[in-house]
Amino acid sequence: MMTVKEVSDISGVSIRALHHYDKIGLLPATEVTAAGYRLYDDKALERLQMILLFKELQFPLKDIAEILNNPNFNQNKVLEQQIHLLELRKEHLENLINLARGIKMIGVNKLSKLNFEVFDTKKIDEYTAQAKESWGKTEAWKEYEQKSAGRSKEEETAIGIQMMDIFVEFGQVKDGSPESEKAQLLVKKLQNYITANFYTCTDEILESLGQMYAGGGDMTSNIDKVGGEGTAVFANKAIEAYILAK
Repeated sequence: MMTVKEVSDISGVSIRALHHYDKIGLLPATEVTAAGYRLYDDKALERLQMILLFKELQFPLKDIAEILNNPNFNQNKVLEQQIHLLELRKEHLENLINLARGIKMIGVNKLSKLNFEVFDTKKIDEYTAQAKESWGKTEAWKEYEQKSAGRSKEEETAIGIQMMDIFVEFGQVKDGSPESEKAQLLVKKLQNYITANFYTCTDEILESLGQMYAGGGDMTSNIDKVGGEGTAVFANKAIEAYILAK
């Protein structure tokens, strides 16, 4: 058995996040001692690994719980798909590195053929979508499919840009309090936007999304790129304050 601190140390998941996972039933502690300490066994750690793999694909925590609790869930299949996805990402990164090295050595103007295909993530995006579909469609995913049906690629891109514009606004107020009226109005704006364009964004889903925004990786990086460093963490704190105020 491992304590919550030990699990946090080996996984990189904060103690706060582990408590949150327990609270929402995503990763319940195997045992809680009389003194209130949470303990986790090997099976719980294995489930945590699955959770982190799904988070890499930007699944909301609620959807991850539904998938892992699905009786048809096949762990070996998930691992095979995840390995293939990581290999695609590795190939993508290696191509970008090789291009950057070429530019460094001889300069952009001297490259005879500048291959912009290395920036294309279509293969990764398509495989991710196929994998998600094979893991089982949650209610939120089904709703998203209904709302996105018939949209052109340009329309999908515009929706994504407009959502990132909300994080630009978060960046403009991030030096203030996450509990400020401006920050709280932005949280409500974000929640309404997700509901209108993707799926019904309940407070529970919104809270899970906030955790993902501040959880590191591409999502945190992309938000900070448009809003400035610290925007993703600020947005998460504003969401937390919004939920607590209800």
